[in-house]
Amino acid sequence: MERRKFLSMTLGALALAVVPASVRAEDFRKAKPAVWTAHTVDDAIKAMYGSTALTMEGVQLTAPDVASNGGAIPVNFSTDKDVKSIAVFQDANPEAAVMVVSTTKYSVNKYAIKIKMAKSGTITIVAQGNDGKLYAAKKTLDVALGGCEG
Repeated sequence: MERRKFLSMTLGALALAVVPASVRAEDFRKAKPAVWTAHTVDDAIKAMYGSTALTMEGVQLTAPDVASNGGAIPVNFSTDKDVKSIAVFQDANPEAAVMVVSTTKYSVNKYAIKIKMAKSGTITIVAQGNDGKLYAAKKTLDVALGGCEG
């Protein structure tokens, strides 16, 4: 009897390992191509969310005041709000959108990324709340000479 129990548990564990969990991912590059070709932050936000009415609360953003290397600027951001997605925009490069992440109620919305900026500018984080609001934070920083070249 022990052998059967062991085999059933082993086969059950293997079945869970082989069958992937349901993953919900949206390809925003295909679904919203205008976001990725927008040259201004407002145009990119409008293309992504249909509005530029930002509520400047609910999102925490940290980045350096002066980046010595424009090719790898550390950006940390988070939110405790119940959100559908979080997006990163900047106004120093020709295209404003950096990334968009879909979230679920189980997501831990704390991110640490590095972005490229060709010159000094502003980073904008926008989180689309399940309540329909666009929560945001902005940070202006200087990029030392050399921009993305470092």
